[in-house]
Amino acid sequence: MKPKAFLLDKRYVLFLFVGTFTISLLLLFAFKIDKSLIFVLASLQIFFVSSNLIIDYTRKKNFYQTLLENIQNLEKAYLVLETITSPNFYEGELLVEALYEINKSLGELMKQKEEQTNDFKEYIEMWIHEVKIPIASLTLMTHNQKLNADKKTLEQLRRLEDYVEQVLYYVRSETASVDYLIKEYDLNTIIGNVALKNKDDLLENKIDLQVNMENSFVYTDAKWLLFILNQIVNNSIKYKKENGKSVIKLITEEEDEKITLSIIDNGIGIKESDLKRVFEKSFTGENGRKKQKSTGMGLFIAKNLCNKLGHSIEITSKEKEFTKVTITFYKNKYYEVIK
Repeated sequence: MKPKAFLLDKRYVLFLFVGTFTISLLLLFAFKIDKSLIFVLASLQIFFVSSNLIIDYTRKKNFYQTLLENIQNLEKAYLVLETITSPNFYEGELLVEALYEINKSLGELMKQKEEQTNDFKEYIEMWIHEVKIPIASLTLMTHNQKLNADKKTLEQLRRLEDYVEQVLYYVRSETASVDYLIKEYDLNTIIGNVALKNKDDLLENKIDLQVNMENSFVYTDAKWLLFILNQIVNNSIKYKKENGKSVIKLITEEEDEKITLSIIDNGIGIKESDLKRVFEKSFTGENGRKKQKSTGMGLFIAKNLCNKLGHSIEITSKEKEFTKVTITFYKNKYYEVIK
């Protein structure tokens, strides 16, 4: 609060004081009061008004300055009411009361929105689990009809299943859910499931999947990690080179406090200018525009899931040579306690 602004706000009080002060002096002189007494009375009036303004300014300045600083420093400004002390002037009390009512209304609205979001999330998850049944049935029927099996039909069914699963994990990654359970898992088992899930695409595209595991036990959620690795392997398949032998390598390395899993392919790589944006929502990049099959959501969801699981994920690449995705699993003593 600036003194100039405070005085400007008090202009009507000051004008009234100046007017009454002037009239008082004129009356005192008119009644021929002793000049010394007039001086004393005038000084007392000025002292009283000045002291009142200084005290009023000081206590309001301290309150409003603290309020504004807390608002600026808080990540969630609506929590500012919890950080200020009760003011010792009436206007401040009215402000605090208004803030309390606003916070109460906001809390009720947030609760309502959270309930709506949870209801929508539950419906989407239920719908996805239901729609997976006919997709699985269609896939099984197509496999059983070996003579009439259409590779393009199988490919479209796999794509449909992948997109449905992507929606499921997008919903889970964007909500404050507790759908994951951190336990110790063998990466060999999870990667085996990834290979099985992508078996047809790997065979059809003649891609050699090479696995080299030094230490394969990590703390994670198996289902979530399976989805993350599936997105990465899908990208490696999708963006393979048109000519030459295609290879996807999965390699683990162990350090004192972490285990890293690297997924390396010798595909078309990623343009350097696109690398810093690969984890952005809906970003497809130059490769995605060329292939016309990319949603730009797979790596975005994978990044969100890794954040929730406490893993880190990074990508390095050189155009027309390779792409390397590294997932780091940290060794947390807390996990060792609850395993």
